[in-house]
Amino acid sequence: MSDYIRAKSEGASYFFTLVSYRRQNILCDQAIRKALHSAVVEAQGRYPFGIDAWILMPDHLHCIWTLPDKDANYSRRWSFIKRKVSLKCQEYKNESWINRSKTKHRESTIWQRRFWEHKIRDQKDFENHMDYIHYNPVKHGLCESPLLWPYSTLHKLVKSGHYPIDWGANKAIAFYGDFGE
Repeated sequence: MSDYIRAKSEGASYFFTLVSYRRQNILCDQAIRKALHSAVVEAQGRYPFGIDAWILMPDHLHCIWTLPDKDANYSRRWSFIKRKVSLKCQEYKNESWINRSKTKHRESTIWQRRFWEHKIRDQKDFENHMDYIHYNPVKHGLCESPLLWPYSTLHKLVKSGHYPIDWGANKAIAFYGDFGE
């Protein structure tokens, strides 16, 4: 088994990608959304972190978190969140997909085992990832304008003046680098 080396910088901002198991189109279902929201709020209460951006897509999610000073343990937070969602959404468990490995790791069939993370390097990297996150539903052909996608922090960022109301509408946004998909 591979031993992944993850970035571990205390108080840093990180971009994450999490994917549903077997790329099921379930993450926008109301039950999953509610369980995910509840799990994130509970995780923030136990292990504080800030959410800078978030997009929930049918089969994956992207987000940027900023961790507190002297804390780099995002894996604990993700483990907690994924576990809470899996326990609350038992109706999504597909018994025929449970194998020895899933049993050994106490996994359900909502999430892929691993997640992808990227430590944000600087302000430009932060801005690029923010744009990537919010343009993702357009990239995947789910809507023509990022503001039309309901499961995004873009709405709050437009209200606060961080993005113009027409940002990304009817134009291609160029992105560079590997953003985890």
